[in-house]
Amino acid sequence: HALFATVLAVGIWLADVPLSALGVGSEPFAGSTAIAAGVAAGVVLAFANALIGAALDSDPSAKLRTLLAPDSVAGWAALLAVVLPIIAVFEELLFRAILIGAFSTGFGISPWLLAVGSTILFAAGHGAQGRVGVAATGALGFALAAAFVVTNSLLVVVVAHYVVNAVEFVVAEGLGYE
Repeated sequence: HALFATVLAVGIWLADVPLSALGVGSEPFAGSTAIAAGVAAGVVLAFANALIGAALDSDPSAKLRTLLAPDSVAGWAALLAVVLPIIAVFEELLFRAILIGAFSTGFGISPWLLAVGSTILFAAGHGAQGRVGVAATGALGFALAAAFVVTNSLLVVVVAHYVVNAVEFVVAEGLGYE
């Protein structure tokens, strides 16, 4: 993810894409306001994700999460401080900032139409989680896409995505809650 995020960043720089098209520094959702909104959205989405999983009696992320779950304090620190932030930044940069923000700005396409396309690609990218996982990830992806369109803030959706992933790991793997 870090390598691909770097490639995306270089492409953005070479194409001279305005940062505002990517949802960077957009008022009023910038700085601490964006972080607070992202945490709030992430908590709501994490709770909704848990409710959906319980209703379906399914945890499509369990196998992958178990493979990635750390077994030491240093491992948890690396997961929470390095791995999950890189994943959130890369996926939000690609699926929300570029596929919605840059394309909407650059080609004059409705951001809501792009949100649907971005959601389909985001869900398909999580195919390792099976059909239920793809559907659940698609719902989460559309919620993140909607948050991006409404706030025009990359930071809001990066923080929300991170919170969802971190809560899922900590609750299911760290605390052992099923």
